[in-house]
Amino acid sequence: MDRIDQKILDLLQADVTLPIATIAEKVGLSTAPCWRRIKKLEDDGVIQRRVALVDRRKVNVPMTLFVSVRTTRHAMEWVDDFRHMIADIPEIVEVWRLTGDVDYLLRIVVPDIDAYDAVYKRMIDRVELADVSSAIAMEELKYTTAVPTSYIAKTR
Repeated sequence: MDRIDQKILDLLQADVTLPIATIAEKVGLSTAPCWRRIKKLEDDGVIQRRVALVDRRKVNVPMTLFVSVRTTRHAMEWVDDFRHMIADIPEIVEVWRLTGDVDYLLRIVVPDIDAYDAVYKRMIDRVELADVSSAIAMEELKYTTAVPTSYIAKTR
């Protein structure tokens, strides 16, 4: 990957609906080579998929909670059950396995605290958790799905 790929990724992360001709013009290529680069980025798995970003407030899930989970069980069977549980609950939109005192951090979006309580009960019904601690987000200061591309040239 090079600086042109970096520019292409930046443009696509900002607006995936940009026409190939527009992207090509902005990165200094003709349409066909630009399309081939995008196709290669997809084939190589750099571009994993193209999605629509939905305003969660407009679809009635304005509340975001960050839920810290600790477990005393670390067997693969438990991990598999946990993975199935998080996959089955659509309100859980992100999950990270961590180092330190907390084992997992979940980001959950719901309409209100009652809906979160229902999610919580579905979670504890499915897997054994040692400790669950929830924090309600008060204000979203920054949210992006774009990853920085400035490190691309440094991996060569």
